[in-house]
Amino acid sequence: MKKKILVVGGEGYIGQIVCNELLNTDHSVISYDSLIYNQEPNAEAKNNTNYIYVKDDIRNLLKFRQLLIGIDSVIILAGLVGDPITKKYPELSMSINRKGIKNLIDECVNARIKKVIFVSTCSNYGLIESDDLASEDHELNPLSSYAHDKVFIEKYILSLKNKVDGCFTILRFATAFGLSSRMRYDLTVNEFTRDIFYSKKLEVYDPDTWRPYCHVKDFANILLLILDAEKKKISFEVFNAGSEENNHTKRMIVEKVLKFVNFNEVYYVNNKGSDPRNYRVNFQKLNSVLGYQCKYLVDDGIKEILTHLQISSENSPKLNKPLGNYTIRI
Repeated sequence: MKKKILVVGGEGYIGQIVCNELLNTDHSVISYDSLIYNQEPNAEAKNNTNYIYVKDDIRNLLKFRQLLIGIDSVIILAGLVGDPITKKYPELSMSINRKGIKNLIDECVNARIKKVIFVSTCSNYGLIESDDLASEDHELNPLSSYAHDKVFIEKYILSLKNKVDGCFTILRFATAFGLSSRMRYDLTVNEFTRDIFYSKKLEVYDPDTWRPYCHVKDFANILLLILDAEKKKISFEVFNAGSEENNHTKRMIVEKVLKFVNFNEVYYVNNKGSDPRNYRVNFQKLNSVLGYQCKYLVDDGIKEILTHLQISSENSPKLNKPLGNYTIRI
């Protein structure tokens, strides 16, 4: 059944993919985003009559309240994303990622929105010294202000259980990878693939630390699944979003890229870098409760990014060309 969905942060790296998939399944979408990174609005969606883009700050509660009229579900993707920017701008981060998002949730409660999905992060697990795979009930160990704010919002949402009528679901996203029209190359898989393609000297700190990874299209599919799921399966539930097949170390990611590109300027630095996180994640609940298995492996993301970079390099004289002796095998 066609629904009217408000996507908060709909013009971001993941948000544009989510909006496009919602439109492809014939939903009506309002994308609410401040374009804080000066990115271009969604070019693929702009001519779709089921799509509306609203540019504003999520802290403008009057605007948000107006947008909630007639909305079936809200997806909250917005925020200052990642450790570096939240560390650089701590007051802004607190204003957006904690106070701002909490206020949005309160507005959704007051408006009696049927479903609200909050996108959190597997970074909340922080540092796991053992070989355990973190399931949803594993102890949280946030190490950054970004993760601390996500945990704060998670706890606030769960505190509303049995107190409100709406259906709230928390998704702890793995580290994203894959192509998007609003591309990010500061994410591990994307960054390593681009740097090796352009034959940049690559220094990899703490190469044997683990992370889970997930393709942006799998994230979009999971969100669509939550929107269609029965309330009793997802209400005030937490789901890790990703797949165990995509638990990898940084060294493993590099080796995967090197299967497709000849390159020997990779250096592993075993001294502790600025990011101490190390965790592997269990995603069985996503499969057992909702029947979802991720469709994309890290290799798939690497191949699509390499193909995109090669085509872009060949078609645009303004773009940098790959340097040195390289061979791409896709």
